[in-house]
Amino acid sequence: MWNRAKNTGPSRINFSLVHQYIQRFNEVSGNRSAGIRIKSKIPGVIITQHVANLPEGKSAPDFLCKPLPVSVNEGKFAIFKAMVKGDPVPEVSWRRTKGNMSDKEKFQMKYDESTGEHILEIRKVSAIEADTYKCYAANEYGKAVCSTTLTVNESLTNPSDFRKLLRRSKVETEEENQTNTEDEGTNTRFWDAMLNADRKDYERICNEFGVSDLHSILKRLEERKKERAQNKTNDSVIKGQMQKGTGLSQLDINLLDTGLNQMDSEDVKLLLKEFKLSNVDFVVKIQEINVEVGEDALFECVLTHPLPRVTWMRKGSVLEDGEKYNITVSDHKLIHKLLIRDCKQQDKGIYSAVAGITSCNAWLVVEVESNLTSADKKKTRKTASADGAETDLEKVAKQQQIKNREEMEKILAAMKAKHEAEQPTGEKPLTACGRDSEIIALTGPGKNSGAVKDKPDAAKARASFEEQGGREKVKMSNSKADGTVLKSDASGCVTSPGEQLIADELKNNKHTKSGQEDFDKVTDAIEEGHSEDNEDFTGSSNKSKRITYGQETDHRETDKNEAGSDEDEDVEDSKVTNLNHSKTQDATNVNKLCVQWHYNILLSETLKNLDFKGESTCPEEHTEYNETEDETGVATHSKHKRQGPLIEDTVIDPGVQFICGLSDVSAIIGEAAELTCKVSSEDCEGAWFRDGKKISPDDNFTITKDGTIHKLIIITCKEELSGKYRFEADSRKTEAIINVKDPPRFQPEDLCTFSKPVTVKVGHNAIFKLHFVGYEPIKIQWYREGEKLQGDNNTKIEKSASHSRLLLSRCQRKDTGEIKIKLKNEHGFIEAISQLIVLDKPTSPLGPAEVTESSATCIEFSWRPPKDDGGSPVINYILERQQVGRNTWKKIGEIPDVPSYRDTNVDRGRKYCYRIRAVTAEGVSQVMETDEMQAGTLAFPGPPAPPKVVSACDDCINLSWDSPNKTGGSRILGYILEKRKKGSNLWTVVNASDELIKGKKYDVKDVVAGMEYEFRVTAINISGAGEYSNPSEFVFARDPKKPPGKVTGLKLTETSYTHLVLTWTKPEEKLGIQDEAKGYFVEIRPADCIEWSRCNSPPIIMTSFRVKGLKSMDMYWVRVIATNDGGESVPEELANYVIAMPSPVRPKFTNHRMKSFIVVRAGNSVRITINFEALPRPVIMWLKDNVPVTKRVTISNSDGSSQMLIPSSERSDSGIYSILVKNLAGQETFSTEVRVTDDPKPPGLVELEENVPGTVTVIWEPSPDEKRDDRLHYTVSKLDSTKRTWSTVADRLFNNKFTACNIMHGREYHFRVYAKNDMGISAPSESPTWGTERKKEKFVVSLPTRKDCDLQCAPTFLVPLKLHTAPKGYECYMSCAVKGNPKPRITWYRNHISINTDTNYYISNICGVCSLLILHVSPKDMGEYTITAENTLGRAECFTVLSVRE
Repeated sequence: MWNRAKNTGPSRINFSLVHQYIQRFNEVSGNRSAGIRIKSKIPGVIITQHVANLPEGKSAPDFLCKPLPVSVNEGKFAIFKAMVKGDPVPEVSWRRTKGNMSDKEKFQMKYDESTGEHILEIRKVSAIEADTYKCYAANEYGKAVCSTTLTVNESLTNPSDFRKLLRRSKVETEEENQTNTEDEGTNTRFWDAMLNADRKDYERICNEFGVSDLHSILKRLEERKKERAQNKTNDSVIKGQMQKGTGLSQLDINLLDTGLNQMDSEDVKLLLKEFKLSNVDFVVKIQEINVEVGEDALFECVLTHPLPRVTWMRKGSVLEDGEKYNITVSDHKLIHKLLIRDCKQQDKGIYSAVAGITSCNAWLVVEVESNLTSADKKKTRKTASADGAETDLEKVAKQQQIKNREEMEKILAAMKAKHEAEQPTGEKPLTACGRDSEIIALTGPGKNSGAVKDKPDAAKARASFEEQGGREKVKMSNSKADGTVLKSDASGCVTSPGEQLIADELKNNKHTKSGQEDFDKVTDAIEEGHSEDNEDFTGSSNKSKRITYGQETDHRETDKNEAGSDEDEDVEDSKVTNLNHSKTQDATNVNKLCVQWHYNILLSETLKNLDFKGESTCPEEHTEYNETEDETGVATHSKHKRQGPLIEDTVIDPGVQFICGLSDVSAIIGEAAELTCKVSSEDCEGAWFRDGKKISPDDNFTITKDGTIHKLIIITCKEELSGKYRFEADSRKTEAIINVKDPPRFQPEDLCTFSKPVTVKVGHNAIFKLHFVGYEPIKIQWYREGEKLQGDNNTKIEKSASHSRLLLSRCQRKDTGEIKIKLKNEHGFIEAISQLIVLDKPTSPLGPAEVTESSATCIEFSWRPPKDDGGSPVINYILERQQVGRNTWKKIGEIPDVPSYRDTNVDRGRKYCYRIRAVTAEGVSQVMETDEMQAGTLAFPGPPAPPKVVSACDDCINLSWDSPNKTGGSRILGYILEKRKKGSNLWTVVNASDELIKGKKYDVKDVVAGMEYEFRVTAINISGAGEYSNPSEFVFARDPKKPPGKVTGLKLTETSYTHLVLTWTKPEEKLGIQDEAKGYFVEIRPADCIEWSRCNSPPIIMTSFRVKGLKSMDMYWVRVIATNDGGESVPEELANYVIAMPSPVRPKFTNHRMKSFIVVRAGNSVRITINFEALPRPVIMWLKDNVPVTKRVTISNSDGSSQMLIPSSERSDSGIYSILVKNLAGQETFSTEVRVTDDPKPPGLVELEENVPGTVTVIWEPSPDEKRDDRLHYTVSKLDSTKRTWSTVADRLFNNKFTACNIMHGREYHFRVYAKNDMGISAPSESPTWGTERKKEKFVVSLPTRKDCDLQCAPTFLVPLKLHTAPKGYECYMSCAVKGNPKPRITWYRNHISINTDTNYYISNICGVCSLLILHVSPKDMGEYTITAENTLGRAECFTVLSVRE
């Protein structure tokens, strides 16, 4: 009975040869949808994946919630909502099939960040907006597309033909919409806006319409919503609800559509009036469930109409069938169940079942502990359905099925009665030929229709639609216009002679098995709800043929509702989606199709009882189907025909197909535009249309055909030529939109003139002017070197409708640069660039002058040209010379533009200065004066750099060196090279003095193999030889060695803020592969740099190195290179980067004498210093009572300490101060209690009472400081008249009462009460005198009559225990007074455990005053303290609670 709900999750992509073939075919054919198509979780969504392997964490777009079809009345608001997912976040766009969405006021696209919904809102819809809308979600890895429909309910005004009413012209529709809109009042527009708006927009709409009573409006709004849900009677709503709500297939809906076409308008009105299908609702909703941890929970619900699946949700997330959740659906699609396995605490919450636009929800309560028995637990799990849920749900579902059946029968009976009442008497009704016959309406090109192309070797074929159980359904229609309907029995013969049979042409997919793949397509479409997508499974236009007895007439017509290029794209999506399905499908697919057609039989049997015009005259024909499986595993169907006349077999021509369709074009006014498409046949002749009107070649259009390529060329684009263009060939069509724009443009001649540089002299004006054309208004902006120009004294900008002019007054040299004009309007923008050159005198030549040669006869020097030549090249230079010591300058003359001069008219030993000026066409520059230059002195060159060994072998050593920094004022004539053996002091010349080395390299061949040499070099100029260079490194005269291997064991041993230490192991020596390492180089590279820098210039021989000069907390990469005479090894690099910081040290406090309690007198400063160790430098935070300290507290931090300072303390500064020291290694905290106080004020009035003979109770009023200081206590002193000295009788009293014992009669007593705190003691408060001194009288013995009295009594507490709150580490003293005779036995308890023998407590009982003292209070002392007094007469009890404050 129960079928596991279909898992709609994306199947694993099978990158087979089929996928590769499809992708290659799309790329070759130019299809924009080239890629791999995968199936979405949401039915009706097609996903195209551009790449085969997605990067980790990335995904192609998909829809979480696709837009639902909308049906609204004219003039109302239509809202589509969609939710998408994907990484990167997809971009969402909307398109429509038959028109554009350029009107931003009517079509508004929004995104709601709070809900993640992409919204398309269509304002004041009319019949023109009734269309198929597509939502596209795209990112760099793919795209997803889904379709929805907008149905506009029009007011029917008694049309003579229902089909003509549905196909009214756009002009009539617009006029009717305009009339309806003008008749609507403000009240109607207000309620329409409220009914179609989101809840968050209610207040805004009320404000716009001036409504103030929002509360009453909301109540009325709910009523109107219910009323609107009950009054939806639109034709499209009937079809959609019949298919979704009653389980009817698309074929049945087509049947009803045919019935509507064959009735007049009165029949239609009757059907629309009585056939009202409400939205799917819940007959039995899910209910609250209580389960224990580990048990299963089952939610159940029953729907009013069959639905393939409902959406189960929890906390806004969609639940999917899997290990945790089991989603099941009954065979009749009415009962839906959700089983939650192994419930945990995290599974509790609200669960929802969503069916269409309705939903219900219930709580799942998961209990940790329960005393329920197993039977009770089982009953609890079924709380949602109560006892006998299975039987009751089935009963409810069957009753709902009967109800739906009765509703259908009533509607069809009404249709029959109405038709019979108006049936002409002379016509006979049309009857059926057999019981199993069914009616299939042929609606022409439409949903789920296709074409079947038989194989070439087949002699004959006939169009058919295969179905389970051998039932054959043939789509029939009437060729006449009288509204009669044809019926066929199982054999497919026509029951009324003379009528025509219309058979849909089913075209076979190019890459699928004939017949079976089309059957699978239809099955998938019905299962997944594709009936709402308005898409063709075959990807081509549908074509129907009318077949008569003995002749065949081919009627081709174009469906105006077919989609353009977007629909073609979706068709291709549908093709590849079906290819992604498994090639092997068993007979269960047929069973699924039969479930979807559950109500077909009901409808067919009911319609058999209706009498239509015509009579069945065809004999019976029986057809059987045998299902076999070929070697590929694909099920095929073969037909076995029995006796009986048959309809003529007709071979169906597949027709022309589009290989490449039209694409949208954006054209510019005045320029040419071209539309191109490619068809499959060269013999095909097509026609071009613009906005439904056929195009013929004229002055505006040129139509060409080159083989299979058809072109439409618009010679000169005009604004009125914008619109939708369509090409039709053999009943197939492709569409595209040409959008003619008018962006700003320049005339080529004007642009060429403007682009030429403008050259002016300094102080003159520069003018730039450019004409343009374009759609107004045009925004004009001028720029100079990228900087926006504004009008000022030197800049004037003139703007007009056709040109703009820029005037730059009094130009300066700095104004030279690029001048740009930018024009922009709503159709686009354009830029033009020119250059401004401002000419001026050049700047002075650049110094200092460099002497290239200085001798006794000449001085040669050079300089650099001027930095700015003023816009003109330097022609020559003017030179003047002055001999040092004289005042006159001698003019040498003008020299060419080469910045150098050789002065041969000099005297030896004299010094000269020179002046140089640059000359251009604009004038002469300022003067540049050189330093003093001397001629004729001996200046020897400096030492060259030490020679470097380039290579070495047994008989030759190659050297190179650099020139000396100082040449001695003349050029270097050559070099002399010397060598020396290791261990020798004798240098020998390699080259003779008369054979100078002209270059800076030399091959030394006079060497002995195996010997070690070093070399030095000196430079020679006119004055002679200069200093020798430093010696080179020693080098052996032997053949090259092999480079060493990589170092091993490289590791970091020490780090700090400025240095790090590395160690490694010497690489091994392998003969013939790698030689011994002679040294090592250490290189580092900062993390933000790509170049390595060496830390040591000569190689080191040690296997450890300290790298210095690091920047604190910077990141570095480190590597080590081994080297020898043969070269360098491969670098060995640390695996991770190194941070210039010491090894992390967890914070710890170094001062072990830190105080945890500090008492400070109010007004004094509070200073707390904490020393610590931590690396890296930690973050320090001071808290007071777990809250950051205020600004009046000064915090001073250093590397190893932190100090908190309160300059002038107040009592409010008392509290617990904590320091938190934290770094990446950990954290540490320390707390100090600071108590800011002052000397306490004395207690108040002291009174004395006698409650027990021989005792005096001292009672006093508390000190005013008691409320502000919880550590304030009292001390009581006593003065006996016989002693004359004060003695302390009680200390550390936290209450305001004390009982003094051993009070002798006849003596006088005085008491003093002091208030004490951590700071000091207050002045005493004196008590009145207690008792009088006894006077001596004469002793008289009198024996009074004595009466014995009984003094025994049960224990009672005279003074009970008080509640105590003590700080941690302080003392706590609690006391009470008890009386009783005989003397009661006292027992103390803490949390009902006796503590009389516990040494941590000091317990005393003096004359009935019982006390308990805790010296150091800790958290373990918290709890309830109880004291019991018990004697032979009774028992008394008193308790208190001790709280410990941190």
